[in-house]
Amino acid sequence: MSLLQSIFLGFIQGLTEFLPVSSSGHLSIFKQFFNIDSGGIFYDVLLHIGTLIAVCFVYYKDIWKMIIEGCGIIRDAFINIGIWLGNIIHHEHNPYRKLIDSSYRKFVMLVIVSTIPTGIIGVVAGDLVEASQQLLIIPGICLIITSILLFIADHLPDGDKMPRDTSYTNAFAVGIAQGIATMPGISRSGTTITACLLSGMNRSYAVKYSFIMSIPAILGALVLEIKDVELAALTSGDVLNYVVGTLVAMVVGYICIKTMLVIVRKKKFIIFSVYCLIMGIVSIAGYFYLV
Repeated sequence: MSLLQSIFLGFIQGLTEFLPVSSSGHLSIFKQFFNIDSGGIFYDVLLHIGTLIAVCFVYYKDIWKMIIEGCGIIRDAFINIGIWLGNIIHHEHNPYRKLIDSSYRKFVMLVIVSTIPTGIIGVVAGDLVEASQQLLIIPGICLIITSILLFIADHLPDGDKMPRDTSYTNAFAVGIAQGIATMPGISRSGTTITACLLSGMNRSYAVKYSFIMSIPAILGALVLEIKDVELAALTSGDVLNYVVGTLVAMVVGYICIKTMLVIVRKKKFIIFSVYCLIMGIVSIAGYFYLV
């Protein structure tokens, strides 16, 4: 893979990860149309790391508060264990600390609950997802499904749920949606935002939830894939290309997150719905043309 191809794929990743058009689907389609060998799924994961950093830049205040409150949950859980042991030993009835006592603590727990089904689906369907990226017809069909989901999202009524009002059942359902979105052509952001809106979430909160919940999913994917990477086989040129592609994905991703906040508030998904429909048809036609 050349440096120019790396920059191109990084741009596509950053542009399509947060705009609801499926980054994995576009990467798969462009790799096959232009016969680009990116070095396997490891490079794709690195591109996702670039967009993950973009999420951290945009939502750094929320993420920092979630880290603090997450540590607070762990601390209070250990304190409660101590209280429980003390109550048993001394035959007392001292009250326990409430673990979820703020919106950010609830947000942390919701993201954890969403991550569980995503992780299970990712592990079970990993081989299927990787095989699907080799066939143009799969991303094509999935892009048409994304088109339908975006059309639905544009016509959903505005919700008002914030973290305190969101149930763990809602979070689990959104996690399933994110797991399904590992298929190339199913937009992760489009699918999860639609699932959030179907759950009655506030539109701005739905975008924030969708992007922040991607962090543990991307980190999990990196952990699963890094063990299979032969770092010794990477040349200095490969390393340079990978780094540049990741940086391009990060910068473009940052811009697209800001754009998505406006798109969701103004209900402008119809543009991307039509685009995904066209790209899906082109991809399916390309499959039969190349066979």
